[in-house]
Amino acid sequence: QVQLRESGGGLVQAGGSLRLSCAASGVIFNSYIMGWFRQAPGKEREFVAAMPWSGGIPYYADSVKGRFTISRDNARVPVHLQMTSLEPEDTAVYYCAVKRDYPLSDKGDEYAYWGQGTQVTVSS
Repeated sequence: QVQLRESGGGLVQAGGSLRLSCAASGVIFNSYIMGWFRQAPGKEREFVAAMPWSGGIPYYADSVKGRFTISRDNARVPVHLQMTSLEPEDTAVYYCAVKRDYPLSDKGDEYAYWGQGTQVTVSS
């Protein structure tokens, strides 16, 4: 069992940056996939980025490619999401999630563990 907790959200002006972090309790195995998703008001949850906990090539949604960077850290805070050139359309609750095995996936249903989310608001 893995418990996840996101931090780093907040209010930022368009063009600004934020760095989200995901703290984990429980064991993170090398086979795990770390992911970020987001959900804007009135919209469905959407995939943002994912990478293997053991390292490797990350996978990004087209909407964030070139602006967001997912990175791994340590077992206590295993994943970050660096967000730059933020746009009002990036406003959403951002969730950290863990998939228990390969391959990388953009399907939320394949992720077993989820955090409570952190709000990101980008003003125009």
